[in-house]
Amino acid sequence: MNDNVYALQVPESLVSTAEQHLAGLLSMVFNHTDKERAVIVYDTGCLISTILTEAYKRCLPEALFIDFNQQTPEEIRGILNSLHPSDFVALVQSKSFRLDAFRLRVELFKLKLKVIEHPHLSRMSDDEAPYYIDSLAYDAEYYRRVGRELKSKIDAASSGVLDTGGDLLMYDSPFESAKLNIGDYTGMNNMGGQFPLGEVFTEAQDLRAVHGRVKIFCFGDVTYKINTPKIPITLVIEHGQVIACENSTPDFDQIISNIRRDEGVVWIRELGFGLNRAFSKTRTVADTGTYERMCGVHISLGAKHGTYGKPGFKRRDGIYHVDVFADTHTFSLGSEVVYQDGAWIV
Repeated sequence: MNDNVYALQVPESLVSTAEQHLAGLLSMVFNHTDKERAVIVYDTGCLISTILTEAYKRCLPEALFIDFNQQTPEEIRGILNSLHPSDFVALVQSKSFRLDAFRLRVELFKLKLKVIEHPHLSRMSDDEAPYYIDSLAYDAEYYRRVGRELKSKIDAASSGVLDTGGDLLMYDSPFESAKLNIGDYTGMNNMGGQFPLGEVFTEAQDLRAVHGRVKIFCFGDVTYKINTPKIPITLVIEHGQVIACENSTPDFDQIISNIRRDEGVVWIRELGFGLNRAFSKTRTVADTGTYERMCGVHISLGAKHGTYGKPGFKRRDGIYHVDVFADTHTFSLGSEVVYQDGAWIV
């Protein structure tokens, strides 16, 4: 579908909602004012990118808008390099913008710019656009209170239990210091990142102390889209590694086979606590990197997790980081239940 067709089909209600949510982010998360410059680099290759571009035009009428497909990399780089620290850039991408071998967001952070990145929007269908737009709503009190409380409890816990309907995944280890993605960048080197917001993540200090069984209701497949089998897949885990899968599917078998082929074993690493209430088991979007903010628990398969160093793991050696989503009934830190009935209860 060409850009003109999308322009004719953009629902006004979604643009209006997106404008409201983006205005909240600009004000509450980025403290953006008209004293700072703003640049929006965009394409209109899908419905969501078209909606966001129009919403940014309404929020930031004085901003400079750059159609990524109509300017050369040199022209775009020249404009971005002319910005000053604390100026604002939004990247509205049907796929992923690159001006060279490096991710554009990383280059912008080096310039001390504030950045919102909306990548891989074309992985999501037009029907999923309302869910994505809803996920941009920023409830500062919820994200900051729940995020900080979860971090405090994670950092103090000596163990954890993930219950997926009687199948228990045991974390018989303290956790690494939790990282926050809650829209508060106080004390951080960079301001911004990939949106939507809403995640607290950690992993076991001792990966080999993770064992048991966990049901997953969907997973990120080789196309980086969520794949939902008819029956949840059960992973059997010993010493922090997946040793068996029950009710597997050919697509999931391919993931496991690829990891074993290239890494030897299938490690369990990241333990992610999604906070974004726009996404749930039934309210899904196809892009795995977006859906991982879903209000619930996800874990990663594969050795790759650059945030936390581990003995025997070289940061650049890991190849795979595959998010899988637990069919979570409860999650407990120590003896305290912190997640139940689809919500965080801290």
